[in-house]
Amino acid sequence: MELNWSTFILEIINFLILVWFLKHFFYRPILGVIERRRSTIQQTLEEAKTIRSKAEAMEQQYQNRLREWEKEKAAALEKLHRELNAEQERQVAALRNSLEAERERAQVLLERNQNQARRKDQEAALERTVRFASQLLSRLAGPELEAKLVALVLEDLTTLPLEQQENLRETLTNTTEPIKVASAYPLEESKRQTLQAAFHRLAGKNPNVLDFRQDPELIAGLRISIGPWVLRANLQDELSYFAEAIHGRLE
Repeated sequence: MELNWSTFILEIINFLILVWFLKHFFYRPILGVIERRRSTIQQTLEEAKTIRSKAEAMEQQYQNRLREWEKEKAAALEKLHRELNAEQERQVAALRNSLEAERERAQVLLERNQNQARRKDQEAALERTVRFASQLLSRLAGPELEAKLVALVLEDLTTLPLEQQENLRETLTNTTEPIKVASAYPLEESKRQTLQAAFHRLAGKNPNVLDFRQDPELIAGLRISIGPWVLRANLQDELSYFAEAIHGRLE
């Protein structure tokens, strides 16, 4: 078979045109979307900073007024001490105690309301962030990204610490249930066989049957269940872990 150089050159030109077309009409618009999302997040952060500054100013104003009120109250009490007899002094002391208790209750209520409002705002911001991240990743995810995640899973399976390898081998030996492998996209037969071979090496024998299923909610990646042992290597579980970690820090 002779090489047709004109056809070969035309194929190269077609390939370069295709690369230019993809970069011009797909890559740049995606970058534009990401930049607009980043600007929106930055604007939200700036608005949050403004609200926080206003809240701190109001808190400072409240503290100043509280100090002025304390001075006014002290002056009034001093005048009463000079003018009233012992009975009046006892009444003033009782009134002072009552006012102090009321002030403390008001302060506790104020702090509680502020903490609740702040936590509510933080949780709402977290929910928006996770929702945005999930939507963005759903748009960016695809079989190519999942293929990279599958490759990472295979690499991790070969580099597990000895203790984890022993635990996994024991689990594979003691369970008769199939190994459940969920993926966001249908796995190619070659990747299925590679996973089968990886578990064969770990188990030292033919492992349990691999039950492959598709779960689009994973966005991209795998979730492998072997009895109680679960390997999570997908975007959905990572987002959930991120949200739980941030939520735990807010509590």
